[in-house]
Amino acid sequence: MDYSTIVKKQNDFFNRNETKSIPFRVAQLKRLKAVLQQEEANLYTAIYADFKKSEADTYATELSFIYDELDLAIKKLPSWAKQKRVKSNPLTLPSRSYIIPEPLGTCLIIGAWNYPYNVSLVPLISAMAAGNTVILKPSEIPSATSAAMAKLINDHFPPEYLFVIEGGVAETTALLEQKFDKIFFTGSSAVGK
Repeated sequence: MDYSTIVKKQNDFFNRNETKSIPFRVAQLKRLKAVLQQEEANLYTAIYADFKKSEADTYATELSFIYDELDLAIKKLPSWAKQKRVKSNPLTLPSRSYIIPEPLGTCLIIGAWNYPYNVSLVPLISAMAAGNTVILKPSEIPSATSAAMAKLINDHFPPEYLFVIEGGVAETTALLEQKFDKIFFTGSSAVGK
């Protein structure tokens, strides 16, 4: 796979400003929640294959956090995205100062192996809520959960917006050769460097 092509498509989609729309972001978060609920049985099956985790344990340690994060983002996104007036510096008076939240662009999320859904999808939710496009690279160690996330995202979202790339060190190394506006990584500091 040519990673530069998918990154370019995501950059182009981001630059069309579609992801900046608050209604678009909320709709996509709601869509992700619906897809997760629809595919929940497949997520349980995959994580059982990799870790022998029960449905109750998976819900408690993985999915409950994801659903809580989705609900929070859907509820709070309009207020998080609002322009906020802040106090001006005395040197710049009589100016007015504002904080204007803006998305960063195309993000890469490199997931961890130990809580594969939680550590991959919670940053995905944050990136979506902020108005970014995302490439998600789940850990290759839990191969069934990696495949489940790829199917979940790649079957239900356009690749220029969200895309999952599976693979190991070679794929991660090739992805890191691309230009991203933000990289989310959970893991050891040695690998992070």
